Amino acid sequence: MSKFVVIVFPDEAQAYRGTQALKELHFEGSLTLYGMAVIAKDAEGKLSLKQAADPGPLSAAVGALVGGLIGVIGGPVGVLAGMAGGTLFGSMVDIFNYGVGEDFLLKVSDELKPGKTVIVAELSEDWRTPLDARMEALGGIVLRTWRADFEDEQIAREAAAIKADFDQLRREYAQASADAKATLKVKLDEAKAALERAEQRVEARREALEKEVNAKIAALQQQLGQAHAEAKHDINKRIAALRADYEARSAKLKQAWTLAKEALAA
Repeated sequence: MSKFVVIVFPDEAQAYRGTQALKELHFEGSLTLYGMAVIAKDAEGKLSLKQAADPGPLSAAVGALVGGLIGVIGGPVGVLAGMAGGTLFGSMVDIFNYGVGEDFLLKVSDELKPGKTVIVAELSEDWRTPLDARMEALGGIVLRTWRADFEDEQIAREAAAIKADFDQLRREYAQASADAKATLKVKLDEAKAALERAEQRVEARREALEKEVNAKIAALQQQLGQAHAEAKHDINKRIAALRADYEARSAKLKQAWTLAKEALAA
């Protein structure tokens, strides 16, 4: 699994030295950097994006986290307090899907004082010390949280629930009287349309997951070709873990897609 890190620096100049240090750590093989961005908070407390994440599937998660942080930490007063009470805002949906919770956002908010700048990144690391030591030497504070993709499970559960509803309506329709069939037919058509949409969501998620994993494996393989001998073992472990995680997540989505497809074909 990869991690999200937010590295807080006293100013923008030190943050940009931090981005260079991250690239050096990636080149050395101490970690694998998938994407990063830079956000600054001015003296009035306004957040601004100083360096955007690169476009494409490799940095999509970082882009979502940046959008969420700006929406939450740079949003109206009381947003974080509202989170604690269970209020969900549109700008936060993506980051919750990626497993970023309240505690992490509160830590970032506490550390990101006016005048400070942060690097937001997604990476894989085997040891915390290389990143911590390099960033602390530059005046940075490293905050971490694991990335967890809840969206896959949510989509699969929704597809299974819609299929169960569709199957139930078909059974009722088959046994209903002539008078009841007209009403049930409307509901059955609605359920079928919902199942078709669920099938499309599952397929879209499968395609997005495949693109992201392929992009990450390509980045790791490129890194493998540049790394010194001692780092190659760790990079190969990251590749193997990434592939195993992909197989497990893809299997769940494939099962949900197959069930929906079979129900529609019946």
